Amino acid sequence: MADERPVLYSFRRCPYAIRARLALAAAGLVPGRDLELREVSLKARPPELVEASAKATVPVLVAGGLVLDQSLAIMHWALDRADPQAWRAGWSAAELARGAAWIEENDGVFKHHLDRYRYPERFGLTAASDRELHRQAALAILGRWNQELAAGGWLLGGRPALADWALLPFVRQFRHTDPARFDAETGLAHVQAWLAAFLAGPELAAVMASPWARRQPWLSRRWVYHLALADAWRQARVEGMYTHSSRDRSLAEVGFIHASDVQQLAGTHARFFSDVEELVLLCIDPVALARAGVPLRREPAPESGELFPHLYGPLPLDAVITAQPYRPGET
Repeated sequence: MADERPVLYSFRRCPYAIRARLALAAAGLVPGRDLELREVSLKARPPELVEASAKATVPVLVAGGLVLDQSLAIMHWALDRADPQAWRAGWSAAELARGAAWIEENDGVFKHHLDRYRYPERFGLTAASDRELHRQAALAILGRWNQELAAGGWLLGGRPALADWALLPFVRQFRHTDPARFDAETGLAHVQAWLAAFLAGPELAAVMASPWARRQPWLSRRWVYHLALADAWRQARVEGMYTHSSRDRSLAEVGFIHASDVQQLAGTHARFFSDVEELVLLCIDPVALARAGVPLRREPAPESGELFPHLYGPLPLDAVITAQPYRPGET
């Protein structure tokens, strides 16, 4: 029977993905039990994510025929199922409207300035003064939030609401750009305390650790994989081509490069590389191999007859989507 659990495409550090995970966790959902979490490398978006959402940005929740590719929509989806901490319950219509307005300001103008302060090179901002203008504009918004927090420590009063959880990951990102400078700001005492409680709290800790966040991205079944010795991969990066077949043999000796499908990686590692500490997992795009004219064939292993992918030619580096340390047990 096909796995019918919802699928969440996420990225550990993305503030949009963090707030989606916060709501899903608050609703009592657990990755592996209630949903499948697929950690995404933003440099190598899996084809399944691209097919699910044309935006191809995290977070994306796929639940049956439903595709939610906005983090706020995912938060509401989760809280529609369970809201035991009353993120949305018990507030007046006016309070909920205020919270919605803060979320809109955060997702709009605050995020605009945050991005240009944190990633100025992405926007062609080469002058330090341009970056500082965006920092000051973001601080002005934080100053208004600081006034709202003065009464009870949370945006709507004495307990957290949806707006708090929706905004805090972005304030965290703002602080992370220059923590010492943020902590030294005057006139933001309530924002600083609000954020400090979030940073030290169990909610954030939970969604930044397994099973809600993983260090190794999810591995698509549409790609093929090769376990490379670190020295061999370093040599390939110098030469511009990877020509090792397996641990101790070359492409010239064997005639092809050994590879694995994702479900075969653990067995390949256990059989041939269990004593190797520095191992690199090469994620290979079959489409790029075809463009480069490198045949990919699945052929039976001599002992078992199990079909393994073999690359009949040197592996071009531009067909390697990611090269990352291999962590057994995380595939």
